[in-house]
Amino acid sequence: MKRLPSAEQLLALVAGLAAVMTAGNDAGAANGRSERAPGFESRIAGEPVEPMMAIVSLRNQRITVYDAKGWILRAPVSSGQKGRETPAGIFSVIEKQAEHYSNLYDDAYMPHMQRITWSGIALHGGPLPGHPASHGCIRMPYDFARQLFDKTRLGMRVIVAPTDVVPVDFVYPALFPMRPRAGTVAAAVAEADAAAGKADAARLAAVTASREAARAMMRVAENLKLGAEAQLAAAELAAASAGSAEAKQQDEDATAKAAARPAELEAQWLAANAELQPRFAAVASAREAAVTAEKARVVAAEAARKAALDLEPVSVFISRKTQHLYVRQAFQPVLESPVTIRDADLPIGTHVFTAIERTGGDIRWSVVSLKGGQADGTVDKPHGSPRGRSAQSVEPMATDPAAAKAALDRITIPQDVLDRIAGIASPRSSLIISDEELSSETGKDTEFVVLMSGEPQGGIKFRGRAPVAKVRYERPRDRLPFAGPIFAR
Repeated sequence: MKRLPSAEQLLALVAGLAAVMTAGNDAGAANGRSERAPGFESRIAGEPVEPMMAIVSLRNQRITVYDAKGWILRAPVSSGQKGRETPAGIFSVIEKQAEHYSNLYDDAYMPHMQRITWSGIALHGGPLPGHPASHGCIRMPYDFARQLFDKTRLGMRVIVAPTDVVPVDFVYPALFPMRPRAGTVAAAVAEADAAAGKADAARLAAVTASREAARAMMRVAENLKLGAEAQLAAAELAAASAGSAEAKQQDEDATAKAAARPAELEAQWLAANAELQPRFAAVASAREAAVTAEKARVVAAEAARKAALDLEPVSVFISRKTQHLYVRQAFQPVLESPVTIRDADLPIGTHVFTAIERTGGDIRWSVVSLKGGQADGTVDKPHGSPRGRSAQSVEPMATDPAAAKAALDRITIPQDVLDRIAGIASPRSSLIISDEELSSETGKDTEFVVLMSGEPQGGIKFRGRAPVAKVRYERPRDRLPFAGPIFAR
């Protein structure tokens, strides 16, 4: 008769199977979240980079990240599935969370999340089945999402395009002359540091003066105490010798001294008070100086903060639909102004101009163009059937600078508005021209959000949205009529 395995043997067998299963799951997780996905390309060779723009191609299911020198990272993505399509348009990173779980879809894990709308569209790590499969977000390979997260900062431009387009260098002489202002920030920071040092020194002086005054008062109190103790000792001696002639004399002497004691104490107190007055005055002066220095520190720190804020990139949006120009900086509205657009009934396209860097005394610009809700050229069902490597291998289309220049030539902006923008613009600033109006996703603590009306927007429409916060722009009053080309001098 065959022997049955013992309980110990069964337990060992179960434990072995569990270990094998666990190892397999761990390997699968590692493959899914750590290994480099097919098509993940990098041109980063260890040097520090600062991404300025990410372009997501819905048709190619690919994301390409650019810095001032060109593309630096590229990887496949999975965008929104049919009915929940990722909306094509212009966005920016408005929030970053390394560990994020969805509050809409069963607490789904979305590592290295970079939000581009407050309604929930974001870039994040996730599984890539090789075709659009998300609820509207843009899934990226896990390792790619981690690397990108570590390199980006809030405000980075994200363009979601129907096809894969490429920014090209762009020259337009009158485009946003920018005044160097870094020295102003350095001066403000130096002034703030100096004010902080003075405030610390004044605070220390006040504490020192208070401590010395307290010590002087202790000395006065100690002297008065010693005098009182001496008087008490004399009285006790007189009491001990009561009954003798000598004691009677001592008692009379003690009585006379006691009668004179109030006057003596008053004289001692007046002398001590006179001695302490300079110290009290020093304490009051030191405290007043500390308060003044602290106020100066607060003012200087605020000036430095504002100077640094003024160096944040500026975004300008011009809408053909509303015939208005809007300016934002650091996610806050700055300015709104009417503009004149020639042939306003004709499409102008959507163009994103970005100030890349200073080169000598000039600014180098790039432009990415989309037109009528679709990228320049013919786009066939960018949200259609699943796409694999064949779609990702399609080469990006370079923007035609002529179309961008034609758009600029049609726009006239008031000179005072140009001067105001030139005074606050800096590298990384941008100008967006579009047939579209601003999306309702543009609101508090956002950059401009522009949705391409000719493209599916299921990923936005299915998401609950908080009430749109109305924002106020500064509006210049009563202008004289203006004419001439854009940014004319």
